Amino acid sequence: MSKFQRKEKSRVAEAERAASPIAAIEHMDHAEQEDAIGPLPIAKLEQFGIPSGDIKKLMEAGYHTVEAVAFAPKKQILTIKGISEQKADKILMESTKLVPMGFTTATEFHQKRSEIVQLSTGSNELNKLLGGGIETGSITEIFGEFRTGKTQLCHTLAVTCQLPVDMGGGEGKCLYIDTEGTFRPERLLAIADRYGLIGKQVLDNVAISRAYNTDHQSYLLLRASAMMAESRYALLIVDSATSLFRTDYSGRGELSARQMHLAKFLRMLLRLADEFGVAVVITNQVVAQVDSAALFQVDPKKPIGGNIIAHASTTRLYLRKGRGETRICKIYDSPCLPEAEATFAIMPYGIGDPEQ
Repeated sequence: MSKFQRKEKSRVAEAERAASPIAAIEHMDHAEQEDAIGPLPIAKLEQFGIPSGDIKKLMEAGYHTVEAVAFAPKKQILTIKGISEQKADKILMESTKLVPMGFTTATEFHQKRSEIVQLSTGSNELNKLLGGGIETGSITEIFGEFRTGKTQLCHTLAVTCQLPVDMGGGEGKCLYIDTEGTFRPERLLAIADRYGLIGKQVLDNVAISRAYNTDHQSYLLLRASAMMAESRYALLIVDSATSLFRTDYSGRGELSARQMHLAKFLRMLLRLADEFGVAVVITNQVVAQVDSAALFQVDPKKPIGGNIIAHASTTRLYLRKGRGETRICKIYDSPCLPEAEATFAIMPYGIGDPEQ
């Protein structure tokens, strides 16, 4: 390769990094990435007297960051083969030294909250309703009947999360767990054109996996944890989080086992949101109430999963059909947003505002 060709190749690479904030982050050296991304890699425990063999066992069990270990209960660490009670105490003690887990002032907490990144939904009206967009570091549940735009909103978010922060993005990749076989890369390409992004780069930045049963769905979260420890991700989508639980567990006899498995799955999602600061978006199905109380309700449909999923979700959004291609989003539950509604539309280029 000639000197001119090397210079040209270097210039093209620099231009690509400038065009892609994700590529720019990945070009940093390891120390810079650590500062930019946040979570401490579990290998750091080796500096504090934890043997490399024990660290390997932790990684095989799905613990890839110091935060993951610090947030885990002791009995969970003890289930790992080869980790004795003495070792578990030592690992947890060193982990909690590195991860701040004590009290903090409301002022400091407010400062942290003000720095939270929000992902654009593609609709200005919907962003306004959500106070800026989908919040990172928490779980947002989107539920509604079929054809209300749940999957279309997920596809739009898979692209907008890759945008720079000043354009309503998170400058990160997207992990997408599809349980219903509704993921379509063609939609991502159409949405990428809308934002002037390179289609191939957008597709490369979305990691997609099809889940076939509830055990596989939970296993994919362990894989997601490993991937997030290696690269910068801004969004995790599970579409839908509950459909496999409805088919794998049936009848009242298995209701308790279903709810317990679902609670563990949601706890893993919350752990990923806490560890990596990603936005977690899950979709949920609805069921029609057929009891006598439903006769006196305007809308007898309710989300499935009961109180387990209600308590796990930070923000709950209810989607319903409007006229034509318009859809209505209602804040069903939120710790800080008032109950209100916004109208959006499903466009060829993803989610947008309805045409007047």
